[in-house]
Amino acid sequence: MRQFLIDAFATAPFRGNQACIVEPMAGWPPDSWMQALAQENNQAETAYLVPTGEPGRYRLRWFTPALEVPLCGHATLAAAHALWTELGETSPQLVFDTLSGPLIVERVGAGYRMDFPADPPRRIDCPEGLEAALGIRPLEVWAAGYLVAVLPDAASVRALSPDIAAIKEIGMAGDRRRGNLICAALADAGSDFDVVSRFFAPGSGIAEDPATGSAHCILAPLFADKLGQDRLRCFQAFPGRGGEITCTVAGDRVLLDGQAVTINEAQLRVMPG
Repeated sequence: MRQFLIDAFATAPFRGNQACIVEPMAGWPPDSWMQALAQENNQAETAYLVPTGEPGRYRLRWFTPALEVPLCGHATLAAAHALWTELGETSPQLVFDTLSGPLIVERVGAGYRMDFPADPPRRIDCPEGLEAALGIRPLEVWAAGYLVAVLPDAASVRALSPDIAAIKEIGMAGDRRRGNLICAALADAGSDFDVVSRFFAPGSGIAEDPATGSAHCILAPLFADKLGQDRLRCFQAFPGRGGEITCTVAGDRVLLDGQAVTINEAQLRVMPG
């Protein structure tokens, strides 16, 4: 069985966000095996595929090194890239059946377009401990699938060196916001981008994620409303890498555009047991 390491939301190697994509299997292996392989790979996500029998349609699941997640953008993009460029898929459109419902991916120019559910946030009071954890007081705090701290400017986002252990404890107990925090700001005037962000996700077993599609399902409607435009050019400013994501708000959906690069192909010598 093969797996591929792919940089997603990347226009060149060693940028964007890494995902391991395991080639499609006839059925789901035990959850414990999928979690163990994800922990062994130690990438933000390891993704697993099972064909449905319908052309261009697959079941898709994602595991961080710590747990299964309900939505992952970069590993969805990476899965589509692997199917089309490495595994001979010929369907012009791919549909992935996931815990978040059907996700659609199309080829657009040199890259891919994903059709995801929008997750518009609501404004809340700043949670206790957040200012201390970040070392800066947010201008605004919003809540949806993740918490969002809006900072004064892009430089503030880039300069963050937060207390990751403290972030893990911040949120609302009982849902997936706990320990998952987006920090974002408007980009500088004259920049190639509209929004600059970073995503700290110790609640999902990841200190900081390099490029996060699900986070932009929240950021897109939030900043589209602030800027009065449906299309946003976004940069996730993970130190040393960075991910480029173009977002278009389309009603209750967000279209996410990005590219991907295959880094390696590996042969697994352990099989599901």
